[in-house]
Amino acid sequence: MRLYELLLVLHILASIAIVGPAFVMPIIRRSARTVDQLHFTFGMTTKLAIMPKIGGVVLIVTGVWLMILTKMGLSQMWLNVSILLSLLMIVLIDGWIEPRMKKIIKIISENQVQGNEIPAEFGLLIKKIVPIETAAQLLMIATLVLMVVKPF
Repeated sequence: MRLYELLLVLHILASIAIVGPAFVMPIIRRSARTVDQLHFTFGMTTKLAIMPKIGGVVLIVTGVWLMILTKMGLSQMWLNVSILLSLLMIVLIDGWIEPRMKKIIKIISENQVQGNEIPAEFGLLIKKIVPIETAAQLLMIATLVLMVVKPF
């Protein structure tokens, strides 16, 4: 296997490591109906969160390396738009969603919730994050489409 093909495979695997958890974690979180389920989903999503971080580093390294090997640089519009959308997605996830999720996790773990039903206040906090998660997922889809189709 040539270096280009190896880098391309690693690049694709890294994108799967990012996209998979990013799509699955919000769905898992939204499925919680009790406090115990909510604790479980937060624990699981916290453990899964390492995959996109490792995948992101691999994605950047292999992407830059592929750009150097192909002598493409930033000459392709689809690549520039993909990079821009990816950066916006990172800002949404790491700068907006993750800090709010950490705050929600902290509030839930500090408060001894009586009963097994999720208090309405926590449900409202989680629901406020849903539109931003959806936007991040749409950015992921757009980036993947650009990387595969290379329309312009």
